[in-house]
Amino acid sequence: MTITISRAEGIARIEIDVPPVNAITLQDYADIRDAFRAAQDWHDVNVILFTATGRKAFCAGLDLNEFLAATIDQDPGRARIVRDCFAAVRHAPVPVICAINGPALGAGAVLASCADIRIAADHVRFSTPEINVGRCGGASHMMRHLPQGVLRQMYFTARPLSVQEAATYGFVQKIVPYEDLDAEAMALAREIAAKAPIGLRMAKEALNKVEFMQTEDGYQLEQSYSTALMATEDAREATRAVVEKRAPVWKGR
Repeated sequence: MTITISRAEGIARIEIDVPPVNAITLQDYADIRDAFRAAQDWHDVNVILFTATGRKAFCAGLDLNEFLAATIDQDPGRARIVRDCFAAVRHAPVPVICAINGPALGAGAVLASCADIRIAADHVRFSTPEINVGRCGGASHMMRHLPQGVLRQMYFTARPLSVQEAATYGFVQKIVPYEDLDAEAMALAREIAAKAPIGLRMAKEALNKVEFMQTEDGYQLEQSYSTALMATEDAREATRAVVEKRAPVWKGR
């Protein structure tokens, strides 16, 4: 399989494995979509770790050989699968950590932007080289994280953005040596996985909904989620655990 999925310790791991540079076909887009959809049905999973194999690239974007063989009449169907893939990552019901093991080009940069948190190896760069093959796309996702001028320059020139510069804009939350990437990402995943399952899912849903709302309307919606959580057994258990200075025991209800 070119897209693998596994789970342990409350963590689902979804990995791109398409040597040598993880360039993805339309089937790979569909498989990433399906992997994220499968993970959302695992109620023992509290966080998803999304990464890839090797250090040459997290994802080098679309497989150009497949693109050359495609016809214009196929494009609407292809576009729908790609859209659904990005949406499956962004709207996963639990937090998504993207461990970026190498350069993220085109679709790779967009996939990373759809995650909640990004940890990257120190040799990573991001680019949107679609203009070099007469295409465009993905800006609406990356625009959530990067300043307009920065993103437009990337799109019009295909110049890469270093991971260090990406971090100054808040696009990347942590930069680590490649050798430490998996351990750092897993440590964060375990920290998140230990939180209340219902709380994590409702927090993720609330954050996605309020992102583009007016502040007051968004806060009112957040309050409604908080009120709903107050009625759960896990919320009471969390409070008792703090008072009693012990680790909580979650029931997921």
